[in-house]
Amino acid sequence: METVNNTLILSLSTLAALGSGLMAGTFFAFSTFVMPALTRIPPSQGIAAMQSINVVVINPWFLGVFGGTAALSLVLMFLTLLGWTDHRAIYLLIGGGLYLLGTIAVTGLFNVPLNDALATVKPESEAGTQTWVHYVATWTAWNHIRTAGSLLSAASFILAAR
Repeated sequence: METVNNTLILSLSTLAALGSGLMAGTFFAFSTFVMPALTRIPPSQGIAAMQSINVVVINPWFLGVFGGTAALSLVLMFLTLLGWTDHRAIYLLIGGGLYLLGTIAVTGLFNVPLNDALATVKPESEAGTQTWVHYVATWTAWNHIRTAGSLLSAASFILAAR
């Protein structure tokens, strides 16, 4: 039974590390070149582009990795709390907690509400431009946190899987 548990934990940890890593890369891309590129073009174009991105991102591939990694995090944390006593258990708790708080919670509490607010503005309007200036700075700052949370989560899951 212990071998089955170790094999299961190893497999789930590896998948969670891959999912966290994919999310970290996605968020890293936005923080380091997507958002800076959108600020180099006129606000109306940046707004329109981001509004489109926020619609297109709701797809099975992105949501599968984003939500699937959250589900894996919950399962791994649950298995650990059920009594898996291996020395790697702490890495599963840390990895899951970082993903759930640093990625899922930050997204739901900060990035999504900002996206929702941006969706309501007309790109060519003065209100749109004002919203955009606030949006870029605030959204990107929270995105940096999602990047770090996902990356540290991936590292923790890797430590648990080794």
